[in-house]
Parts: sequence; structure tokens; C-alpha cells
Amino acid sequence: MIVVAAYLSVSDLIGEKTKALQAHNAADKQTGAYGDIAVTLMNDNRIVTSYEMKRRSVTKSDINIAIKKFAESKTDIDNYIFITTEKIDPKVLDYAKSIYISLGVEVAIFDCIGFIRHFLHFFHRKRTLFLENYQKLVLKEPDSAVNQPLKEALLILRKVAEIEN
Repeated sequence: MIVVAAYLSVSDLIGEKTKALQAHNAADKQTGAYGDIAVTLMNDNRIVTSYEMKRRSVTKSDINIAIKKFAESKTDIDNYIFITTEKIDPKVLDYAKSIYISLGVEVAIFDCIGFIRHFLHFFHRKRTLFLENYQKLVLKEPDSAVNQPLKEALLILRKVAEIEN
């Protein structure tokens, strides 16, 4: 939801948008997805960037599976980005960087906080819009996807931030 909120906040500036966020209950191979979130150009449906979220460390095997997915497809993906909740292995990061030289597709790995920190720095003028978009996405999720205490914590943090400003 963070990535979708980020793109909703700046899509008018960068000319890109996310495809609708779908439930992610099946493997990408079964659904034909290139990752968890696909980003397209505003004026067509060509996927330019694909994001894949991991609740574990990204491995070379994950990268190889991603390479296989976009190598077998008829879509020319420019960027395949992993976002992980865990530490990033420097050897895996180096391997990801080497893919561009051989295939012309940028494979990048970010941790969650690093991604959002970079986004908020780069698009600092849109950070309030980002927070509003993220809040809308979180609050409309059923409690089975985002539990009520997390929703309440987000609202409390928003209120504190508004009072301090």
C-alpha cells in the first residue's frame, strides 16, 4: 500500500500509475503477474516497473525467478524492484546490480524504510498527499488484511503530526 500511495501522490508529475491493487493470495506464476504491483505509463498499459514485496531477505533465487518471468514475457519491463522487510545481503545486492549490464533491466532491492525515506525526500512537496493516500488505502482494507490497532495507530500518528505542524 505504501508503494501505491507513493505513485498516487506523484503520478501526475511522473506520467506513471499503478495498476489496481489486487489481493495477493496466489503465486505470481498462477496469476501471470510480474510482481505484486505493476506500474504503467499514463497513456498505455505497458508495464515499465514491477514491485515485489518480501517479508524475508531477497535471495539470488528470487532474482533469477524474476529474470525468468520477464525474459519469458512479451513485456519490456524497465525496472524490477524488490522491497524487503529484512536486511539486504550485499552479495545479493551486487548480483541484482549486475543484471542491468547483461539484460538491460534494472533490478533493485530496497528495504521498506529506505524506499519510503527516499520517496519522501525526493517528493517532499507531496508528502502530505502521500500520507492522505496511504491513510485511505489502509482504512479501506478489511481488518483481516490490516488490523484495527494498526489503523488506529496510523490515525494517532497523523493527528500528532498535524498538531506539531
